[in-house]
Amino acid sequence: MNQKDLLRPVADAALSAPLQDFNTADAVEYLNTLELNRAADTLAALPLPRAVKMLEQPELTRSGELVAALPEVRAAALLGLMADDRATDIVHELDEDERARLIPLLSADARRAIQQLLSYPAHTAGALMTTEFVSVPSTWTVGRTLQHIREVERTRETVYAIYVLDPHSLALQQVVTMRRLITGLPEESILDVAQVNAPVAVHPLLDQEEVARLIRRHDLLAIPVVDEAQHVLGIVTVDDVLDALIEESTEDAHKFGGMEALDKPYMQIGFFEMLRKRAGWLSVLFLGEMLTASAMQHYEEELARAVVLTLFIPLIMSSGGNSGSQATSLLIRSLALRELRLRDWWRVALRELPTGMTLGAILGVLAMIRIISWQLLGLHDYGEHWQLLALTIGAALVGIVTFGSLSGSMLPFVLKRLGFDPASASAPFVATLVDVTGLVIYFSIAAMILSGTLL
Repeated sequence: MNQKDLLRPVADAALSAPLQDFNTADAVEYLNTLELNRAADTLAALPLPRAVKMLEQPELTRSGELVAALPEVRAAALLGLMADDRATDIVHELDEDERARLIPLLSADARRAIQQLLSYPAHTAGALMTTEFVSVPSTWTVGRTLQHIREVERTRETVYAIYVLDPHSLALQQVVTMRRLITGLPEESILDVAQVNAPVAVHPLLDQEEVARLIRRHDLLAIPVVDEAQHVLGIVTVDDVLDALIEESTEDAHKFGGMEALDKPYMQIGFFEMLRKRAGWLSVLFLGEMLTASAMQHYEEELARAVVLTLFIPLIMSSGGNSGSQATSLLIRSLALRELRLRDWWRVALRELPTGMTLGAILGVLAMIRIISWQLLGLHDYGEHWQLLALTIGAALVGIVTFGSLSGSMLPFVLKRLGFDPASASAPFVATLVDVTGLVIYFSIAAMILSGTLL
């Protein structure tokens, strides 16, 4: 099939009519609302350049499914014209049979670039990078570099930074920003307008969060990815980092809610897939909560003698769970931003211990004021030992909130040390842990204070 055939819409032109007056963002949003086969037919009906532009938008859902539903030649043409990193993202979504069907149809250069990017682990600089960047020898002048950019600009991801290479070893020597380039004299050497500091570069296996931290720290629009010999393998642009971090933050938010991360928008998750994503964690948490029932059975006699203690069980359990969730949220974020390291666990513990005790004392005082006020105002009769009951609730809250803060802050460190995602220390998981131990703390304190009176 020749180029004219590829550029000619392969489906009814009426399908693409609704998109004629839409900009790319609106067209992508419209395509997301269509049923899969109709969306694929619509994409096939578009002129090839516009279809490529839409497929390159990260907001387009089901990209892999759309490409798989297209005719083979059309799908290969789209992948071959896309930016290498975005084409690789789509190929990642295809199953093995679909990859085997489409990749041989690509040009040798596109196939080589995609296979190279596929070889890097997910969430690393190598997996995020694009191989479409501007590089020039250090022997070139400003004028020659500008002419080169005019010739290749349409085939490059970005031209905001130009990478200057040693003409013999091809190792990265310097980086020139477009701003410095256009303000330089045409006859000047490219090295004369290069930045003063040594270029900031990353290894292809560096984690994407560390890449994002370096881009933010050095205020970059792109960062080069180099091998051991300082050869530039590709660049990671700031927009690719943002897209990856948004995806990772969404995954962490799902995990923190006590469920398996969703890999599709909510409305595109099937009923049984949704059950599978949520049932596992929910069952684990339910089994954990069964320990709460076991703890209450252990103190069945105490509850029978002092039924008034049951009135405050929800208050005790929720306060401990809330304090634990607060601590977990703070620590997960701090670990993600590299504000804390694993070796800082003892500093966190020393910080959370007095914090938890103070927070528990504040809640304990509030609870005691409530019990005393209700008793004196005649709103509820807590019995003749109501003063001791108020003291019990206050002391229990100090112990439980302190334990919740301490355990909630330590769980992310423990999980990270074991090689798990700290976000797995979800709020429901922390709450379940504190529920069980909170009851033990509550009834232990009640036994000490109320022994000989209510108990």
